[in-house]
Amino acid sequence: MVLPIVKYGSPVLRQKGAKIDSITPEIKKLIADMFATMEANHGVGLAAQQIGVAKQLTVIDVRGITDRPSTLEVNGAPADVASLMPLVLINPVVTPAGDPVKGGEGCLSFPEIYADISRPGMVDVTALDAHGKPLVFRCGGLLARAVQHETDHLHGLLFIDRMDKKTKAEIQPELDALQAATKAALAKK
Repeated sequence: MVLPIVKYGSPVLRQKGAKIDSITPEIKKLIADMFATMEANHGVGLAAQQIGVAKQLTVIDVRGITDRPSTLEVNGAPADVASLMPLVLINPVVTPAGDPVKGGEGCLSFPEIYADISRPGMVDVTALDAHGKPLVFRCGGLLARAVQHETDHLHGLLFIDRMDKKTKAEIQPELDALQAATKAALAKK
């Protein structure tokens, strides 16, 4: 089921997600709904907070993106990125493994707002998959950026928190307008 995306200004986006201890039928449904929601909104990643659920769960699929390549290593050997997709990360731990690289980012919770964000170009990831099995890999490129962006959400961090001051100042009027609209919509509920 396609769910509404929570927009900037909603308190749940600042909540740290609770760890997931077991893969219940509710978690399986949540994963399926998150993929449906991400696909319907043409995203490459979606964190549980973005649909109003403060849990350590994110879904990612970078297969459709050809102009921003991704890399993947499993057990120290190169692997096909598509072999991991669609990707479910439960309770992910992300460790920088490369130098910072600037790259464009957007966020489904910030419609029409984009900026260059500096993040490590490569990261090591440890998580559980959709079946509760351990998942360990190193990734680079767009996949590394998406993993970091979505994992930030799970800790209540937003991509605007990673912007340099000048960039954030330039888009502040749009941020203020989005936040005000979200708060007004929440007040009507």
